[in-house]
Amino acid sequence: MNTRTYVLNCPVDLCDVESAVFCAKNAIEKSQNFHFVTINPEMIMNAQKNSDFLHILNTSDLNIPESVGVKIALKLKGINFKQTRGVDFARRLVELASENNYRIAFLGAKEEAVSKTCENFKKQYPNLNIVYSHNGYFKNEQEIFENLRQAHPQILLVGMGSPYQEEIIVKLKNILQGCTMIGIGGSFDVFSGTVKEAPKIYQKLGLEWLYRTISEPKRIKRIFPILPLFLIKCIIESVFKKG
Repeated sequence: MNTRTYVLNCPVDLCDVESAVFCAKNAIEKSQNFHFVTINPEMIMNAQKNSDFLHILNTSDLNIPESVGVKIALKLKGINFKQTRGVDFARRLVELASENNYRIAFLGAKEEAVSKTCENFKKQYPNLNIVYSHNGYFKNEQEIFENLRQAHPQILLVGMGSPYQEEIIVKLKNILQGCTMIGIGGSFDVFSGTVKEAPKIYQKLGLEWLYRTISEPKRIKRIFPILPLFLIKCIIESVFKKG
């Protein structure tokens, strides 16, 4: 059973991977749209100053805890919950598509990354029904949306970075039908092999962010000061509410 809590006024759903997959399958079978967000501190901090994005988080169907930062925030609220890596959940949705012959589409990243993603997944899942793919660098938004509508995907992975990918999904909710949609950030780079995944030990310890920062020093600007500020705000919120 899914339980919703709030971190800095942003909704976070305590839903494990298989429960989330069940929700996706149920929505697809009922021909209903479903919007997943793999929520992280960067998104929550953005929502503090961006009311439109906060509205998106409040109107999505499930906001799954994605990072160790959110895990710590939940811990401060007395909730022990294991975070789900967005890249792992996206893989699980690809498996779901393969197992059930669902139509799947990929939108985002550079052309070589999304093309290689399709190639790699077809090798891994020969029966995967990829009905559409396109890079994330386009200006002809309406044409892309119309092509997606005609392709009629039942699962759509959008890797364009937050909040843009979530804004795109909100628009597509009014165009597509019976489609489970999720923003996956830079996961196409991982699926294509462009970016190497963190070793298992980093994943197990919840330090994937540290590995990627070491590998890509330019990411420091994204993490700092956002992550420390997020944790400070969560600590203050926790102390204030307990008091």
